[in-house]
Amino acid sequence: MSKIFHVASNEDILQGRVTDVYFTNVVKALRHLDLNPRVAAEVRAGSLPEDWEWAVFAGLEESLRLLEGRPLDVYAMREGTLFQPEETVLVVEGRYQDFAVLETALLGFLCQASGVATKAARCRLAAGERMVISFGARRMHPAITPMIERNAFIGGCDGVAVVASAELIGERPLGTMSHSLLLCVGDEARAFRAFDATADEYIRRVALVDTFQDEKFGALTAAEALGERLFAVRLDTPSSRRGDFLKIIREVRWELDLRGYHKVKIFLSGGLDEYDILRYNPYADAYGVGTSISNAPVVDFSLDIVEVDGKPRAKRGKMSGKKQVFRCPSCGAGSLVPWDAKPPVCRCGEGMRPALRRFLEAGKLVEELPRPQEIRSYVLEQLSGRELRPPS
Repeated sequence: MSKIFHVASNEDILQGRVTDVYFTNVVKALRHLDLNPRVAAEVRAGSLPEDWEWAVFAGLEESLRLLEGRPLDVYAMREGTLFQPEETVLVVEGRYQDFAVLETALLGFLCQASGVATKAARCRLAAGERMVISFGARRMHPAITPMIERNAFIGGCDGVAVVASAELIGERPLGTMSHSLLLCVGDEARAFRAFDATADEYIRRVALVDTFQDEKFGALTAAEALGERLFAVRLDTPSSRRGDFLKIIREVRWELDLRGYHKVKIFLSGGLDEYDILRYNPYADAYGVGTSISNAPVVDFSLDIVEVDGKPRAKRGKMSGKKQVFRCPSCGAGSLVPWDAKPPVCRCGEGMRPALRRFLEAGKLVEELPRPQEIRSYVLEQLSGRELRPPS
């Protein structure tokens, strides 16, 4: 049966068919020369996108599944670790032909997942304690929606909107209502009451208030229709109607408070990024973030051979030899050192700990992989005390 959708199957990926052709050319040449050296190859990013000072290492679980069962040793940072440019995040050791054609897929897993998780973490940092939900499914190919939203969740989003994504991470899907409900019903109050009557009880009652009316009047309509059951009003105002969005939000808050609806929260969505969140925080209580997370810039990882048959060897511009990253448990400072170097002492006086640890030994998984909730908690722990500053 021919493929219906333009996506690679599990078999395509695992068997190395999703590879740049030059890797197959390399393998053919090495076989011709009867060469299959044991190499150490490291994954690192020389720089980060935009103004990022750090990024979240993600995509490890899929990467390990890709390499599992092959005669390879893999060392990596724990998934969810915050890292900086030039730090090694993963090392593969083994005969080169055993993983050569998998490099394309390996980097694809790591680059996109880390970009999404980092953007989510930046939105989380900007929002503080306010809710952030991943709303970007319609901006991505549906085949990779669960992967995108898993990484949005581990990066710090409180929940995801897509049913299959929520199942993957063991959470319930979160969402509100669409404009289509209000357009089909034709009457906002009636639509709000129908949503309240039929939505699962765990779903908070969030009314979309910008379909027909000015936002403040839509908010009051929702408050009158749902009363105490109304959790929040959602503003998804298109850019063509926004004007000064901050003033619109402030006006909605004022009108709700003036009439005693102090508990009703304000939920924003529609083209938001971390810097919008910083600007709207004075009046907003929750955010639905779509495109800026789902279409996050990738982390531009590369994989480079740094040892051949036990001897340091790397291409120009790369430092040869396996490397370990040590991290200070107190201040978080990092140090990149040769693999067998003694653990350094941080400038704060604390002994540093290795960040890269073995996950695969001869192709066998030797570390239990954490649940998405555990990875998310680890990310939030590292974000504690950090600040996101608006661009200068």
